[in-house]
Amino acid sequence: MTDHTVARFDQELGTLGRYIAEMGGIAEKMFSDAMDALISADMDIARTVVETDTRLDALQRQVEELAILTIARRQPMAVDLREIVAAIRISADLERVGDLAKNIAKRTLKIGPEMRIPRAAVGLKNMGDLALLQLKNVLDAYAGRDLEKAKDVWMRDAQLDALEDSVFRDLLTFMMEDPRNITFCTHLLFCSKNIERAGDHTTNVAETVHYLVSGTNLPVERPKGSLGMTNLAGKA
Repeated sequence: MTDHTVARFDQELGTLGRYIAEMGGIAEKMFSDAMDALISADMDIARTVVETDTRLDALQRQVEELAILTIARRQPMAVDLREIVAAIRISADLERVGDLAKNIAKRTLKIGPEMRIPRAAVGLKNMGDLALLQLKNVLDAYAGRDLEKAKDVWMRDAQLDALEDSVFRDLLTFMMEDPRNITFCTHLLFCSKNIERAGDHTTNVAETVHYLVSGTNLPVERPKGSLGMTNLAGKA
């Protein structure tokens, strides 16, 4: 490449990095706000989370478009190509974290101010705090190209799964105690699954950071501990 071409290429990589940083900040705030809205039954915050999702979607499209154009123009190899592939992968995971935060916010709007069992929120808050810490740490790992921090996030996934199991059992108990709790607790079960899935996406990002820095993949099977709502995923 000529010096001019190299400079333009570096500029494009820098732009991709800034897009990912912006997406990370938005996803982190959306998730934090969604948990605050759920725990405090704040409908205004919940609505703001839902509305913010379009910005995250738009940024993901920008990452994908720039990445594809950069590959077509520059035909990068080795670490340069890994930088672009990593940006595509991470943007997809961050967009999905935003979707999951939006789903929690939508559940909050459905529940309304009816926090029937305040103690049911304790386990969800613990799950949310851990998932948010995982997200923050993996974004730091990406920004610093920190292999050890990325692997630490990957290894801690089982902790979130264990918390989900505990929440799952508690909510089932509340439903058995009083049938009037069933609808409310079902919404919270979906919220717990959304939190656990957000944690899965942080481990996906950790795997991508490991690939970016080392050029190798982590093992296919990561530590798991969940026995709970394996199939209760999803979109509200």
